Formats: sequence, structure tokens, C-alpha cells
Amino acid sequence: MKKVNPMKKDRLFASGLAFALCAVAITSPASASDDILINDFEAADYGGWKTAGKAFGTAPAKGTLGGQMEVTGFQGQGLVNTFLGGDGPTGSLTSPEFTIERDYIKFLIGGGGHQGKTCMHLLVAGKAVLSATGPNTEPGGSEALHWESWDVKKHKGSKAAIQIVDDASGGWGHINVDQIVQSDTAAKKRPPAFKPAQAPPPPENAREIKITGKYLIFPVSNKGQRGRLTVKVGDQLVHSLNCDFPPDKDAIDWWAWLDMSEYVGKTASISAKAASDVAALIESGSQIRHLQPLYDEALRPQFHMSQMRGWNNDPNGMCYADGQYHFFWQSNPAGFSWQNMYWGHATSPDMVHWTEQTHALRPFGGQVANRHPSMAVGECFSGSGNVDVNNTAGWQKGKDKTMVLAFTDTGCGESLAYSTDRGKSWTYYEGNPVIKHNGRDPKLVWYEPGQHWVIALFDDRAPYGGNISFYTSKDLKQWAYSSSVPGYHECAELFELPVDGNPANKKWVIFAGDARYAIGNFDGKKFTPEHQGKHQVHWGPYYASQCFSHPPDGRVVQIGWAQIGMPGMPFNQTFSVPTELTLHTTAAGPRMFAYPIKELAQLRKPNPQAVSNKALTARAPPRRPCCASEAMR
Repeated sequence: MKKVNPMKKDRLFASGLAFALCAVAITSPASASDDILINDFEAADYGGWKTAGKAFGTAPAKGTLGGQMEVTGFQGQGLVNTFLGGDGPTGSLTSPEFTIERDYIKFLIGGGGHQGKTCMHLLVAGKAVLSATGPNTEPGGSEALHWESWDVKKHKGSKAAIQIVDDASGGWGHINVDQIVQSDTAAKKRPPAFKPAQAPPPPENAREIKITGKYLIFPVSNKGQRGRLTVKVGDQLVHSLNCDFPPDKDAIDWWAWLDMSEYVGKTASISAKAASDVAALIESGSQIRHLQPLYDEALRPQFHMSQMRGWNNDPNGMCYADGQYHFFWQSNPAGFSWQNMYWGHATSPDMVHWTEQTHALRPFGGQVANRHPSMAVGECFSGSGNVDVNNTAGWQKGKDKTMVLAFTDTGCGESLAYSTDRGKSWTYYEGNPVIKHNGRDPKLVWYEPGQHWVIALFDDRAPYGGNISFYTSKDLKQWAYSSSVPGYHECAELFELPVDGNPANKKWVIFAGDARYAIGNFDGKKFTPEHQGKHQVHWGPYYASQCFSHPPDGRVVQIGWAQIGMPGMPFNQTFSVPTELTLHTTAAGPRMFAYPIKELAQLRKPNPQAVSNKALTARAPPRRPCCASEAMR
């Protein structure tokens, strides 16, 4: 192990030269109070540390990995990051044995918050005597690493080892670790993590553009250079987002767009922080620009809902109102990978043919007083939607019932936005956040017997560290905590189903993003499972499913995030086909079944022909089925 001279450490870190610690350890004799470096993960491999499984790879990561939220708070260039290939892979990383010589072991840790599954152990005599879990507990979640420490006074003189574990495959099923040291001082509880010196920010290219059409059109590269686009009209902030800008016009992979329909005829101020003069390529227009035929791209799903451009992940806000199904989702309109988190919006009469609408929610308003009405403080993370039939919040104007979206505004808390014009425009509630806690992903449910609202959400409430918690309200504005069910993570769901179709025998169901569910009773404040453990309704690259609220026919229909990469396309990821959830009696007890909805049958052509014994080759592929997205053309 290496010893770090604390007098020099601060000066080295302040200059951003964390890699120089090795040299300091060689040239500076250590005093009794020096920190002893166990590993800073700056080497080209893990050295004598032993890996098992696939999550850790063969060497430390160099920052953020593909498809991951931005990782911050680590020191130097390298760290342990098990998002290698996404959240699916598992494994462990174990250090060589060392002697405990100081009162504390300090470390930076971040990522998933699964107790006992995404964690770091101190092993003494082969047994875990202390553990720490990634602090993914901020509103909205975070990839930021924070300082933690163990008090190891009673183990001084003992032989020990560090073991980092990733044994979770669902959402946030990964862990980030860096800068493990022995020290005579404890870490301050989660102060702002150190950030090494950054490269100079890209230059800011600014210009004014006359808004002549509905769209602000700008170029994107799938291997672009991350920049920042800010759009203002007068003194109002209209858009603020990170963009994957191309280095030059020859590197453009596709054209993105932002809605500017409210400002046609006005002049917008455009600020593009980018390595290239990308501001010169930004235009206003009435038509979206496409380099490939829209909805007929090589990898375009033909009967799954998929967004026009950019990255998608979780379905959000699904509800039925005034003859239309409304579908929202986590959307990055300006890049091929996760970023920004607008809420995409599409409508359908049948859950099969979808028409994409303007984004419902916008991120990164910060504390700007004059920002677009639909703009949140931070990013608009996952949530749900419903219809305030009884006008409990008092927002209704005219005869149209108010639609309400509940979502996690990162860095702020659980928040609401509402629409009084059938989803055409959205207003961020001025009283946000309505719930402030450690967690995210509110599911908004109307509980008819009690005539009150319920929000079910992921909550890091002690002592469990991972719960579905329930909050209640009469008016959508004032919320009170009711109870928690331990053992669940993000993307909570709560609904009631009849057993074998019998309306006199209904059961409540809860589940989270991994589709593992429990059946039981819910009294409007507390869920009581009727069995031990959890069941599972589906598997595979299918995550964070959500069900439509306020359905016209009482059916419970879900759509999930289909985690399927679309390399080389102007869009990435897609959604599952809608499936109806039902409860049926089995020999093992009631179990949930998922069937494709009956509306999908309309995609079948009349008078189908049977073909057999025909070889399929690259020159004679099967003909594509009719495209369910054709209504969007």
C-alpha cells in the first residue's frame, strides 16, 4: 500500500494532478498520521485484485461508460464502475490482504443503492464485518461518488481485505468506487465530492434567429462532442439542454428539433457551447429535417411505439383522457445516449397507432424566475399521470378535466405539472416539490373508497434502504407519509385486479422496475402482502413498465422500456407492445399474466396465406408487416 503525505495532497489535488500521488509516496517519508492508500484505480489494470464475473471487466473504468448518466466525484482518471455493458452483468472485485493500521478506512462510493448487492465489504477472517452501499438516494438518483468511512479501531492490527460486489441486475444494478485509503480521520458525511481540474470549457457561439416555423433544427452526431444549447426569447428561458454536436458539417448523423411554436414571428437568442461553430448550422423551420426516410429506417420497430428522434428510456405518465391514450417517456431529443430527460409525449385512440406530440416537460430551468411554464428545476425523471376528475386541486378551466403529471424533479423533489387543455400544454406547479424525500418515481393513483390520492414511490427510508412508500392527499398539493413496504427499488406500480375476472374478488398488486410483484390488500394507506417473497411477470430486456391510469374499460395495460440498442440510427431504444395484466388462480396461488392487447389484431392483414417449406435468405427475406407507426407519417 502507498502512503500519502497530507501536506502535499491538497496542493496536488488543487492542481488536478491526482496521478502524482504515487510519486509523492516514493519521495516523501511518511509520518504516523499519513493516509495509507489502498487503491486509487489509476493503474492500467487491477493489479493484485481478483475479479469474478463480468461486471468489473479487466481494468478500472475511465469515467462514464456507454449509456450511463454522467459519473462525477471520482479523483484522477480511473475508478471502479460496474456499468460495463449496462446494469445486467454481475461480479466481484477482491483486494489482496492488508493489515489495518489506521482508525478509519475512507473511500468514495456511488451508483446503485441495493443493500448487500451493490456494495463494498471489509472482510476480516473472510467475513464481512462492515459494508457500504452506493448512495443512490438523492431525488432523481445520482451517479456522483461521495465520501464515506468505516470506523475500524477495533480491527487495528488485523489482516483484512476489501471486496466490491455487484450482485444486482435491475435498475441501478451497478456500483462506483474510488480512492480507498486508511486514515486517522473519518470522512465528513458526504461533502461535495472533489472534482479534478477540467479541460477548458468549449467556446460559446451565440447568434439570434428569427423564428419562422414551429421547429428549431440543429445537427447531432452519434459520436458527437458534448455541448450546451440554451434558447431564450426576450428574457424568458425556453430550452436548456446538453447536445451531442458534430465536430463539423460532414459528421452530422441526424437532425434534432425543439418546439418553438409559441414564438413564431419572434427572435430567439441561441447560445451553443461547442468545440465547433455549430451555432451557424442551427435553423428555424416548419419542417423536420431527415437524412433517412422517417419511420422506415433500417432498424425502426414496425409495431412497437418508438420516438421519432433521440434516446428513450422509461415509460411515464400513461393515462386515458377524453378518448385518447396519452403516453409519455424519458426522452433525450439531442443525442443517441441517456441525457437531458425531457418528457416525450404521444397520443393514440387504440394504444397501437401513435402520433408524437410536442415534449410535455422540459429540464434544466434551475432557479430562473422567467422560464417556460413546462420547465422543471432539474431533470424530469420518471413518474406517472392521471386525470383529476373531481377537480380536487382546483385547476380545472372550462369543462375539460385537468390532466396531472407526477414526476421527480432532480435536486428538487416529487413534483406536479398539469394541463387544462387536454395535454396540449403543461404548467409546472408553483408549489413544487409536493414531497421531498430520498427517492423518486411517483405513481399517482386515485383511491376511490377513501376519496383521496395516493402516491407510491421508491423511498430510501430507514431501516430498509429500499421501499415502496405510500403518501396520501385530498387535493394533490398537501401530502402525508402513510407506510412503506421494504424490498423494492425504482419505478413503483400500484393497481387492483379481479381474480379470474371476478369483480367480487379483487386483489391489489405492487411491483417495481424489475417486474417482481406482490399480491395483497391495500386500504388506501398501507399495503399488506398475502404471501412471502415476490413473483415475476416477465423477464428479458424489458424494464420500468407502467400501466395506464383512468382506463375507459377497467383494463390494466402496461408498456415497458425495451432496452434494445439501435446502432447507427437517429433514434435509440424502444418500447414493448402493450400487454393486458390479469390475475388467475393457479396451483401455486394467484399469479399475474400478461397478454398482448386485443387491439393489436387490427394489424393483421385479411385473408392470411400460409407458406411452408420456403427457405428464407438475404435475397428473399419475409415481407415486413404493416407498420403501426404509419399514422405518424
